[in-house]
Amino acid sequence: MVEPFRAAALARLAEFAPRMGRHYAAGRNSDPGPGARRDVSELSAHVRHRLITEEEMVRAALSHHSPQAAEKFIQEVYWRSYWKGFLELRPQMWREYRARADATPITPAAQAAMEGRTGIACFDAWARELAETGYLHNHVRMWVASIWIFTLRLDWVLGAEWFLRHLHDADAASNTLSWRWVAGIQTPGKHYLARAENIARHTLGRFDPGGELNEAAEPLDEPGPPPAGLLPPADTPRERVALLLHEDDVTFWPEGCDVVAVGMLPAMRPFAEAALADGARLAAARTARAPEALAPTDAARWAAGLDAQLVMPWAPVGWCADATASILALRARRAWDEECWPLARRGFFPFKENIPKLLRSLHPPAAPGR
Repeated sequence: MVEPFRAAALARLAEFAPRMGRHYAAGRNSDPGPGARRDVSELSAHVRHRLITEEEMVRAALSHHSPQAAEKFIQEVYWRSYWKGFLELRPQMWREYRARADATPITPAAQAAMEGRTGIACFDAWARELAETGYLHNHVRMWVASIWIFTLRLDWVLGAEWFLRHLHDADAASNTLSWRWVAGIQTPGKHYLARAENIARHTLGRFDPGGELNEAAEPLDEPGPPPAGLLPPADTPRERVALLLHEDDVTFWPEGCDVVAVGMLPAMRPFAEAALADGARLAAARTARAPEALAPTDAARWAAGLDAQLVMPWAPVGWCADATASILALRARRAWDEECWPLARRGFFPFKENIPKLLRSLHPPAAPGR
């Protein structure tokens, strides 16, 4: 696995960029197992905390491939932003999820599944891999969620919480909405069923749960998503700034401002903590002051002591936004998010129609004669 540092992420990004075209398109759904994966980047945790950004991922793909050749890779990057925007426009979905998760005890059957004691060899191996590495291949995540919901008949919310506790790339939007999608309640009536033949084929024969899975289950009958609201406005800092970083965006930098100091809030997990420390160190190097670790209650006093405006990167809907809601600070948003999030009003396919326009905003047409 790639270490939680920007330099390591950039090195892996450069290494993987040549495979972001036909190799990724052909191999992204297959999982040969830990240590053998060549056609996925394994950078999800780094982009989740923005040690590297979505824009850097897309630019890397386009530096080696045409938009058509890298279409599948680019779409997967934009899926992340689509999920973020979808939840940002419907924050009540997160509140309802958290209330249900907090009120739902872990059952003995769910505990056994989390510990890899179901008797389904593939599921048990993936449960152990999740606990040991903090990572699962994306296709494996779909199989695990489907087996959890439809074969083991466990509450999808407990499964989503299990992932949130262990994944290095744990993300409120991607995790919550993906579990809902598998269950058939994100797109009502359309669920994802894990099938033994599909698992055998895409694990290259490592697993074959023939006869062990419920391949005829119906989607769950729960309410679908509410209508989209409006994207809350962000702030535009323009003065002397004390920059307060958090785990949702560890490399944010407010351009055009006089950043005089960098602080960082606590992160929830070791990977996020290391990523945040690296991002804060890199940012602080531009200010000639060492980064400072701060509690949320100390942030405003810290900025006032520096005679500076307290500025934070926007925290999308999730636990980081919950934890920082009481901090009196300006909240600035990246241009990428400003462009992508308002487009997540419906399903992904209407969103996807905007990707060519979004790409043109990154790569303006060449001047005549070039």
